[in-house]
Amino acid sequence: MKLKHTLRASLLLLACAWPVCSQAADKPNVIIVITDDQGYGDLGFTGNPAVKTPHIDQLRSEGTLLNDFHVDPTCAPTRSALMTGRYSARVGVWHTVQGRNMLRRREVTMADIFADNGYATGLFGKWHLGDVYPYRPEDRGFQQAVYHQAGGVGQAPDYWGNDYFDDTYIVNGKPQRFEGFCTDVWFGEGMKFIQANKDKPFFAYISTNAPHKPLYAPLEYSEPYEGDPRVPHPELYGMITNIDDNVAKLMQMLEDEGLAENTILVFMTDNGTAAGLDGGRGYDGGMRGEKNSEYDGGHRVPFILRWPAGGIEAGKSVERLTAHFDILPTFIDLIGLDAPAIDFDGTSLRELLYGDDSDWPERALVVESQRVVDPIKWRKSAVMTDEWRLVNGTELYQIEADPKQQNDVSADYPEVFKRMRAEYDHFWDDVSREHDLTSYMVIGADEAPIVTLSSHDWLLDQLPPWNQTHIIRGDVAVESFWAIEVEQTGEYEISLRRWPVEADKGINDGSYGKAYNYQKARLRIGDIDVTKDIPAGAKEVSFKVHLEQGVTKLAPVFIGPDMSATPYYAYVTHQPKPGWQTPAGMGIPVYDPSYGRVPPQNLIRDIQP
Repeated sequence: MKLKHTLRASLLLLACAWPVCSQAADKPNVIIVITDDQGYGDLGFTGNPAVKTPHIDQLRSEGTLLNDFHVDPTCAPTRSALMTGRYSARVGVWHTVQGRNMLRRREVTMADIFADNGYATGLFGKWHLGDVYPYRPEDRGFQQAVYHQAGGVGQAPDYWGNDYFDDTYIVNGKPQRFEGFCTDVWFGEGMKFIQANKDKPFFAYISTNAPHKPLYAPLEYSEPYEGDPRVPHPELYGMITNIDDNVAKLMQMLEDEGLAENTILVFMTDNGTAAGLDGGRGYDGGMRGEKNSEYDGGHRVPFILRWPAGGIEAGKSVERLTAHFDILPTFIDLIGLDAPAIDFDGTSLRELLYGDDSDWPERALVVESQRVVDPIKWRKSAVMTDEWRLVNGTELYQIEADPKQQNDVSADYPEVFKRMRAEYDHFWDDVSREHDLTSYMVIGADEAPIVTLSSHDWLLDQLPPWNQTHIIRGDVAVESFWAIEVEQTGEYEISLRRWPVEADKGINDGSYGKAYNYQKARLRIGDIDVTKDIPAGAKEVSFKVHLEQGVTKLAPVFIGPDMSATPYYAYVTHQPKPGWQTPAGMGIPVYDPSYGRVPPQNLIRDIQP
């Protein structure tokens, strides 16, 4: 059966059956290191013969490993479940783009709970649960936030020209340039935060974008892997070894500051490998599937937890089924955090961490990879118990005997097959009740005087069949819209652009792509429909409009003789000042192509106009 219950603060501090309770007066620090697109098999301690991860391997020997730990098959859904303790489909995050990556406003996050319990809270790296108010990390409980926007460096909402080296990131809502490789920046800023808050409990969420594509690594890390026939991509393993070296620096800093004993240190990844299996090279961890797969290789990942002062056993391996949404309930229980009543889908793992699994009941959990605007029943789904996997509602695997999921035994175990399908039906009937809800980006809030909208969050009334999973690319004419909530009635200005403001290029400029011949800009929002000419060389076209409070669609169009398409960027303000549409007016540094180490034409972006 599935374990699901509501944790209330009054029920958290139960009888002290484990040594953790003696630490209640001195609450531990918490650090989560989560990497991006690194699979179970992309580590030394899981059996990879080529990749060098000696320090993460050491961490595993010093902590407890959840060895049947599952996340969603893609990144934003995993992060939403980790942050809330609830199914990603329940909290509105079942995609990585198109407005389905924004964590619903009603949800209480892990950072909210830690902050309410007197912790300093900081995020360093990838967020991917919304780039616009009220979904930004600084809106969701993080007091210090240094992050790139979107799901990866170089995607549409991210600062133009970011290439993993010497990039511009967001610091508490404002852009700031950094020197160095991205992973080094995230760990460096995280360690500064830890040292600044070492005299009070802290929660540090170090969330690397590496080893997500594009595969860029410092040469000193990639070159040792060149020519090794076991290596799928030298840059991939170089990025992983760089992460490992940063974990070593973090662990040493904790020792030097006297923080290692009473710090809960977690290492995990967000889904199966995205680039670790190529041309017969790489290591699959003994599983079938990669990122975005419903088979175990897409969602079973390593999870290490070290906490010496809490009595967490070094070298222990927990073999029972666990998942990302168990972590927040576990922290609440272990640390004794006050928390509001939350209907968690996960459960505290205290018993598994401190005892054996003899009294641990069977549970059924579901992961999916929807990656569509409107979820589809049974789409890329897995129902899991300790013994069984039901895939897509049609295939049944006995996982211990068949970890590669090659022998469908649904015909041999009809009762199990029927029971597992019923578990999914129960899940679907529950979470699908709110699949029709939309997360609206808010304009007119004083917390966000200027709101930046990008193609990453476009919605389409009906997606063409060739674009079920990715943002629009190339020269296809597509008219889309942004889902908007106007917070207060009043006067607004909306600036439409093809290029982001920091690129500082004309609408029809072809410096970074194809030159177009758009001649008119049409603004449609609510009942407003107005068109302006695009002056020669114009970088943007602005409209002044009166908007009423409420939800609406913003659906602008650039119009030309050959094609019409939605502007890739729109900037909205309810506090217009002269020149606000410019980089200087927005406080955004203009992109300098000489700043960084990778040629800008090699950037991988959501859009390539």
